[in-house]
Amino acid sequence: MLRISIICVGKIKEKYMQEAITDYSLRLTKYVKLNIIEVPEDQSSDTNKRIENECDAMLHKTPSDAYKIVLDLKGKELTSEKFAEQINKIPLQGISHIVFYIGGSDGISQLLRDKADSSFCMSKLTFTHQMARMILVEQLYRAMKINNGEKYHK
Repeated sequence: MLRISIICVGKIKEKYMQEAITDYSLRLTKYVKLNIIEVPEDQSSDTNKRIENECDAMLHKTPSDAYKIVLDLKGKELTSEKFAEQINKIPLQGISHIVFYIGGSDGISQLLRDKADSSFCMSKLTFTHQMARMILVEQLYRAMKINNGEKYHK
């Protein structure tokens, strides 16, 4: 079974977001083994240091055999269908673990971008990192439904 990890900065503070993430996570158990790994928000007063520390913490939690995807405003925007197609192609390369990175409110480091195998942008709109996590989990579920030819996506 494909393993997917979402490595992200901070905790979900809003109850409704956590409920949605939990709901979609449970739905995903039919298709993948999902693991959400939270690293703490860095408290440094220097923004660059904060970004560097948070990204280092995410990299430290990354399995060496994983295919790494960073959510990045500089990444390519994908439709839900293209996203599903990309997810479907990764196991065909003999890879059984995908890691998604979601940075904190200050963004991500260039080092994290460089270490990633690919990147994508959810939207040109700005979302909180908590909202990005909720949307990613929903899109992963949508991708599984698309890839399995099941009803959900229209």
